Amino acid sequence: MSILALLTATTARGEVLDSLQILTYRGDSCMQQYNTFEALKHYQRAFDISSKQGIVRFSMDDDFSHSRPYVPEDVVPRVIRLKLADCHYKRANYRQCAELLKNMPEDSLSHEAFRQLAFSYQKQGDTDSYIYWANQLLGHFPMDGEIVAGLTLAYAQNEQPQKGIVCGLKYCLRDSTNILVNRALADAWFLNRDFSAASKLYEKLLAQGDSTFNTLYSAGMCFSRIDSLELAYKYLQLAFLVSGMQHYGAAWRLGVVSIDTKRYDEGLGYLHLATQLMQPDTIAMKAITLSQGEGYYLTERYEEAVSAWKQHLTYNPASIATYYNIANAQAYLIKDDKQAYEFYRKFLELACQEEKSTQQLTDMIRQAERMVAYYEKKKK
Repeated sequence: MSILALLTATTARGEVLDSLQILTYRGDSCMQQYNTFEALKHYQRAFDISSKQGIVRFSMDDDFSHSRPYVPEDVVPRVIRLKLADCHYKRANYRQCAELLKNMPEDSLSHEAFRQLAFSYQKQGDTDSYIYWANQLLGHFPMDGEIVAGLTLAYAQNEQPQKGIVCGLKYCLRDSTNILVNRALADAWFLNRDFSAASKLYEKLLAQGDSTFNTLYSAGMCFSRIDSLELAYKYLQLAFLVSGMQHYGAAWRLGVVSIDTKRYDEGLGYLHLATQLMQPDTIAMKAITLSQGEGYYLTERYEEAVSAWKQHLTYNPASIATYYNIANAQAYLIKDDKQAYEFYRKFLELACQEEKSTQQLTDMIRQAERMVAYYEKKKK
C-alpha cells in the first residue's frame, strides 16, 4: 500500500472514531436528562457506523483510540453496544436489549449489563432463559441478592423448588439477613410443601420487620398446615387487615381457622365476607354475558345463546329485551314451547311496568301477547 493510501485510510479511520465519540457524548448527554428518545437516535447511529466500518474493541475502558481490525462476531465497540442496550432496557424494549447483549463475551458484560440481560428475559416471561442468565451472572457476581432471590423464585415457580432452595441456602451461608432472599427462600420451602421450614423463615422475616401482605398471609397459611392455629389466626387476621379487608382468600382462610379455634360467629362473618368478595364484577359480567349471547346467536348456536342470556339475567334481571330474545329463540329456533311461553309472560310482566313505551316496545308487547295467547289456546 502506498504512503498516500495509508495516510488516507488512517485519516478516514480517525474521522470515524471522532464521529463515534461525538455521537456517544450526545447520547450520554441525553441520558443525563432522562431523554431516552433522543439518546436512542445517537447511540443507534454510532452502532450503525461502527458496524459498517468494522471498528471493534472489547477492552473495559471507554477510550476508542485502541481499536483492532474487523472480527466478524464482534463488530461494534463494547461501550456503544452496552449504551444502546441500556437505552433499550430503560425504554422497556427488552427483546432488543437481550439481542444486543446475549452474544457478547461474558467477561465483557458489566454487572449492570448482566442484570439487564437476565431481567430482559424475565420481563418477557421467558423463565428458562432468565434462569440460565441469572445463573451465569451469579457465577461472576455471587452476592447479588436480588438475582439470587429472583432465581430462587424462578426455580420454585418452574416446578423445581429444590433447586431454588439450594440457590437460596448457598447465599445464606454468607448472608442470612437479606429480606429479598429470605422471602424467596421461604416461598420455595412453601411450594416444596415443607411448611415447618417455611414457617420458621416467615417468622424470621416478621422479626426483621417485613410485614408485607405476602409474608403475613403465607405465614398464616404455613401455621394452619402444621396445626399452630393460634399463630395462623394471628397472621391471617393481620394479612386480611393489610389487604384493606379486600382479599377473599385471606377472609376465607381466616374464617376456616376462626371456626377451627371455636370463634364461630367471627368465623362465619369472615366466610360471609369471603363470599361477597368472590362475587364477580356485576357491570363487567353484564357486558360479557350479553356479548356472549349475541355471539352465540350470530353463529347459530342458539342453545348456548339462550344459556348466556339467562346468565345475563342473573346480573341484570330488569333487562326486558333479554327476556324477549330468549322467548323468541325458544319459540322459533329451539322449539321449546314451555320455555317460550314462560319467557314471553315474564317479558310482558316487566314491559307493562314501563312508564314510557317506545314504538319498538309496543310492537314487542303485541307480538308477545299474540304468542302467549297462541300457547294458551294450544294447551286447551
